Amino acid sequence: MSATYTFDVFSSLDGFGSAGSDWGGYWGKQGPELLAHRLELYTPACRVVFGANTFRLFSRFWEEIEMNPEVEDAWCVALHDKPATVISTTLEEPLNWPNPTLERADALEVVARLKETSDVPLRSHGSLAMNHSLLAAGLVDFIQVTIFPVLTGHSGSAPVLGGVDDYDLELVDSKLLDGRIQKLTYRPTRHQPAHS
Repeated sequence: MSATYTFDVFSSLDGFGSAGSDWGGYWGKQGPELLAHRLELYTPACRVVFGANTFRLFSRFWEEIEMNPEVEDAWCVALHDKPATVISTTLEEPLNWPNPTLERADALEVVARLKETSDVPLRSHGSLAMNHSLLAAGLVDFIQVTIFPVLTGHSGSAPVLGGVDDYDLELVDSKLLDGRIQKLTYRPTRHQPAHS
């Protein structure tokens, strides 16, 4: 039986993964339920899969921890401590991470192999370009979107699902956190157009 792969991403209501301006981490909307739920997601055994850009970003957050206090949130510490596969042709070892494996092969090849060989679920937070490719290849079992109650039409960047193909989504789990944040988990299936 193959390991499941979850593409886990934060989003504004209008579909952006990050924002400039003065929003800050979580767009300033985190609360105790969100943080506790994130810890529940990253406490069980799993392997975290990073693309190069997201890994660089997370690694820099940890190096500059005094400027990024959110990385000390319990769920971020749990994610940081998990075994990690970093897929990159440009990063060099040693990687500044507790338990990393650097993979230089194509992400599709690496994740297909991990799904067959991993004895724990696979999770990827962010890594948009990589996860879009994995979704197109049919390697993503679940898309988990945490939607924050903000519109960032002026300052938003990194469209979370911008440019992906058409998919039907089966809602397998939903949760309201702190009375304002929605966590939605979907099983994606490539949309087959109806023939007339």
